Amino acid sequence: MPTKTIKIVIEGGNAKPAPPLAPTLSQLKLNVGEVVKKINDATSQFKGMSVPVSIEIDTNTKKYNISVGIPTTTALLLKEAGASEPSGDTAHKKIGNIHFEGIIKVAIMKKPSMTSKSLKGAVKSLLGSAHAIGITVDGRDPKELVKEVDEGKFDEVLNKYEEKWNGGLE
Repeated sequence: MPTKTIKIVIEGGNAKPAPPLAPTLSQLKLNVGEVVKKINDATSQFKGMSVPVSIEIDTNTKKYNISVGIPTTTALLLKEAGASEPSGDTAHKKIGNIHFEGIIKVAIMKKPSMTSKSLKGAVKSLLGSAHAIGITVDGRDPKELVKEVDEGKFDEVLNKYEEKWNGGLE
């Protein structure tokens, strides 16, 4: 079965039946409106964020499969903090605050693309990212929390989410 794969990056829930997507889909004799609607439905949870999308098309049957990637760590942290862009001056300007459990939520979403073997390691990595873009966690500098994670002060909270982490996203 000959297949064609189209890879695009769109704003979550906001794909449009316009170039470059529309001409490519039309060329493959697919219903552009239907495909765009399915992409928007599949990416709606990532509204306002850039999301990688892959469309695999069987050129004989015209059947297709849409795979949605995961937005960048920065985009997820910014959304969680309700901010639009990184600080640029993290020492003097904080752009938002996230609860510790928000960091865990982002870690679980990013698990497929993270190299961390444990939830604790992923959380520490995301705390570093939050610090780098000017986000506080529970009103504190994320660097302080990394030390506390190492000391075991968040083990109880982390243990609540361990099953989700180990079980993946499904």
